[in-house]
Amino acid sequence: MFFGNLEADKYDRNYGDGALFRRIWSYVRQQKALFWGIIGAFSLLAVVSSLRPLLIAWGVDALEQSQADLVPLILLALLVSAIFEYFLNYARRLWIGYLVSRLVAHMRRDAFQAALNRDLAFYDTNKTGKIVSRITSDTQEFADVMILTSDVISQVISLGVLIAVLIDSSLILTLILLVTMPMFIVTAVFFRNLARKVTRKGARAMAVVNDNIQESVTGISVAKNFRREAMIYDEFRRVNALSYKTNLTRGFVFALVFPVMNGLIGLAIGIIVYVGAGYVLDGTISAAEWFLFIQAVDRFLFPLINFASFWSQLQQGLSAAERVFALIDAENTLVQHDSRPAQGLRGAIRFRDVDFSYVDGQPVLKKFNLDIRAGENVAFVGHTGSGKSTIAKLVARFYEFQGGTITIDGQDIRSFDPQDYRAHLGIVPQQPFLFSGTIMENVRYARPNASDEEIERLAHSIGGGEWLETLPQGLHSHVGERGARLSMGQRQLVSLLRVLVQQPAIFILDEATASIDPFTEMQIQEAVQMILAQSTSILVAHRLSTVRSADRIIVLRRGEIIEEGSHEQLMAQGGHYAELYDTYFRHQSLDYVENARTMLEEA
Repeated sequence: MFFGNLEADKYDRNYGDGALFRRIWSYVRQQKALFWGIIGAFSLLAVVSSLRPLLIAWGVDALEQSQADLVPLILLALLVSAIFEYFLNYARRLWIGYLVSRLVAHMRRDAFQAALNRDLAFYDTNKTGKIVSRITSDTQEFADVMILTSDVISQVISLGVLIAVLIDSSLILTLILLVTMPMFIVTAVFFRNLARKVTRKGARAMAVVNDNIQESVTGISVAKNFRREAMIYDEFRRVNALSYKTNLTRGFVFALVFPVMNGLIGLAIGIIVYVGAGYVLDGTISAAEWFLFIQAVDRFLFPLINFASFWSQLQQGLSAAERVFALIDAENTLVQHDSRPAQGLRGAIRFRDVDFSYVDGQPVLKKFNLDIRAGENVAFVGHTGSGKSTIAKLVARFYEFQGGTITIDGQDIRSFDPQDYRAHLGIVPQQPFLFSGTIMENVRYARPNASDEEIERLAHSIGGGEWLETLPQGLHSHVGERGARLSMGQRQLVSLLRVLVQQPAIFILDEATASIDPFTEMQIQEAVQMILAQSTSILVAHRLSTVRSADRIIVLRRGEIIEEGSHEQLMAQGGHYAELYDTYFRHQSLDYVENARTMLEEA
């Protein structure tokens, strides 16, 4: 009842413990020297810690045999063993900290690399906040549990030494002790299964909280605009309460382990004490041997209870690792036939019988055919959902089409290495994204080796550089988070300048629909014209000036081409384009503006 709305993500996988340990080992073995140093410290610590019951038993035996002169030596040995145990524990924890930190750094690096390599279809169905949670929260949780369970590894090594001590002390009592072991094992397995389930749910609950926080902070301006702060807070309270209930259940499961295991240990020690007392009375073993055995049993069972308890908590770390590995192992939808470098592209694009859908059973393109000549500028117009942006995204190789072929200069688009191919594309999305930093840094993002002089020359070629005069520090002005310090028109200019610096073979422009002032629009159009002159261009047009500058206009409706030609040809036909023009473009024309002004003056 606590786990509502915590379904697994589509790419989640369930790994067995063996598979997870092998995967973790692939990271550990990269630090072999450090790992074997830790194992050496564990082994020495196990030997030293097992000496204590032996030394105490020897002391009891010395007193029993009236050998009091040996007692100071035994006490000195106990002191030396305690000092060694302290320093070995210190070294073990220090080295474990180094090992786990490096392991998590590598795991986090691989998870981030995997997130970068996922295609856009992956981000359409998976929230970025949850992905961030896997890279940050889950890797850190894995680190915390690994440090905790290092104690268990040390104690497991101690178990081997202690079993030898117990057998040497009394074989029959050791056998009686081992008979009680199945009840510990069954209990540990039960808590293991329960712990894995609750920790999975706990991680998902934390991911929901992280996603809610990220989405709320990202959209805070919209929330304030519509006065929805209270609604966002109530939503956060809901998901936070869900996380609280989930983690409360997880805490209850972990808190239950120690009482249950302590009860079983009490039962086991009771049996050993009772049976051992009988053997002392009948002379089978001495009192010192009996005392040594009881001391050893206590030190033997304590690691066992810790192992059972930490085994449940280990599931918390394994569950976190499972979520990270699921992100790393998630598969892209892009299908590559080859990975050839895309050299010397001219930009001739051909669609042949292409089928595509974002969701199965809801086709966007069906048997779509189109030819774009190298160097041609093609504008796509149509109502929302007609397939304009989809065509641009398929050319950019952001999505995988389900049927047909797309070729660039006669070569299958799936034969190019995606990274190398996109280096020949200049893409300006409808909502330009700028990184925190200066305009210069954002422009150089397209070509890191571009010089300041080249960028300044291109920036001043747009409108004589007048747009830079409105910026406090010109190209060195900070844009703020996501470009918040710039207007929408300025963000578009920076995005276009970024493409100009790149000098792409294919230019893809998905124009923003936001209104901007005529002066900025003129500068944007000037930048667009500079790019059109040097590349094949796909223009998802929302401005009349962009439509008119295209060599060919393609009119789409429900994923099909219904009209194509120049602006004048399509207007003369009086078809769908003429309707779109009257609805969306006419008010942008100079004639329309002049007529409206005349009518206003006459009124």
